[in-house]
Amino acid sequence: MVAAARSFDEVLLEVRRISLAFGGVKALTDISFDIRKGEIRAIIGPNGAGKTSMLNVINGFYHPQEGEIVFKGETRKAMRPHKAAKQGIARTFQNVALFKGMSTLDNIMTGRLLKMRSNVVLQALYWGPNEREEIRHRAFCEQIIDFLEIQAIRKTPVGKLPYGLQKRVELARALAMEPELLLLDEPMAGMNVEEKEDMSRFILDVNEHFGTTIALIEHDMGVVMDLSDRVVVLDYGRKLADGTPDEVRANQEVIDAYLGVAH
Repeated sequence: MVAAARSFDEVLLEVRRISLAFGGVKALTDISFDIRKGEIRAIIGPNGAGKTSMLNVINGFYHPQEGEIVFKGETRKAMRPHKAAKQGIARTFQNVALFKGMSTLDNIMTGRLLKMRSNVVLQALYWGPNEREEIRHRAFCEQIIDFLEIQAIRKTPVGKLPYGLQKRVELARALAMEPELLLLDEPMAGMNVEEKEDMSRFILDVNEHFGTTIALIEHDMGVVMDLSDRVVVLDYGRKLADGTPDEVRANQEVIDAYLGVAH
């Protein structure tokens, strides 16, 4: 198993006593855990456990009432998504969030916007240094296209692509941001077995080739146990367990709450 052979020491992101509520509904209560540089960290739990809310707190979509996030040694209580992106946090979503009328390449190029130095007006001129800058960014995106093996659809409008390929394009757009921390919200949702195998391979390749730290939410427990170095389990907005896949798999509270009754 991948997780058993690897160890990590440097903490990239730390979640400290996060609590989040919407009106009288508590989504997260006193959650603490860390994500270490270079690892694949899974966040699991039943529907309504608070997993997506936790990712939304990490990248600034939600601002918790209590607690703080420490990223690369910098402590913050709240951050806007564009600032999180600038600091090196990229995100994919449960439901694919792409520009359906744009081509695969153009969608991936949107992930480079924060890397572009010229303003929108100068970019529209497409001349001189602005032209050279766009050529450099397109070349980077073409490398990602090759890496994820989507050359054949680079000019295809993403709205015409099957769901599994749309998920891969969304991953490509996130990688175009060159993130230090990549948040994947149910990257296997809606996929068949073959598509899940492809996506699992690409997630491992991204982690190994780019050295990208990955935090993922996933319901397929086979995928979680095969990919993850460590797993944190949430249940009704509280942390239930935290450890290696083997430790979590053997935890009776996790078995009762999520994995099913042991035979």
